[in-house]
Amino acid sequence: MTPKKYLYGRYATKTDIGKVRMNNEDRVTALTNSRGNILLVVCDGMGGANKGDLASTTAVEVITQAFQEKDKFVNKFFAKSWVSSVIRKANSEIFSQASHNQKYQGMGTTITLVLIVNDYMVVAQAGDSRAYSYRNRNLEQITEDQTYVQYLYRIGEITKEEIETHPKRHVLMNALGIYPSLDLDIKVRPYLGDAILVCSDGLYNNVPYKDLLSIMKGSDTPDQKVNELVSLANANGGSDNIAVAIWEAQE
Repeated sequence: MTPKKYLYGRYATKTDIGKVRMNNEDRVTALTNSRGNILLVVCDGMGGANKGDLASTTAVEVITQAFQEKDKFVNKFFAKSWVSSVIRKANSEIFSQASHNQKYQGMGTTITLVLIVNDYMVVAQAGDSRAYSYRNRNLEQITEDQTYVQYLYRIGEITKEEIETHPKRHVLMNALGIYPSLDLDIKVRPYLGDAILVCSDGLYNNVPYKDLLSIMKGSDTPDQKVNELVSLANANGGSDNIAVAIWEAQE
């Protein structure tokens, strides 16, 4: 089946060490295949000296290779199943590396993945990187942060305003590579030609929502937009590594 016209477009990625960290543990990729399917992945490694960069690199490499080898996605069910399977494969690979080398113990990575296939997209999440959908001048967060403060907010223990200043706001409830099994949040949504932004917390913690929206609704190219976002994150402190991917469909 010929891809629908809005699967033709442009994408761009960028990652940056930021202004504070000693090394960059964020990894990002965006690519397409012969069927015109689009894949966006952001991974934010954890572990510092314990090779968080290895965990995020491994996840991106495992998923990229599997996508390049995949012929087609027959339907939504099989696409969702493939995403679940390939992320769990990455989880197992990271966990195995840590299990066999003591200096890698404790390493892990977040993952946010968006797979666009014709008129639907599969969105997968573990950790606190994010995916946003931009359409009709509205920027919607389509993933939910898997953090301790988000859990507290969900059960009514804190307000939405308290999330940004809570002392445990950076504590993750989920990540790849920490355990042999993985609790993965995965869903299928309609795709109507939205622009997609995927990023690590180093971006959205340093760039307010209004600025994310302003840049996404601008007329610059995806390459220009990722550069603008990274520059703004660094101008606002660059408190963490930064990773960002943008896809924009073209009529």
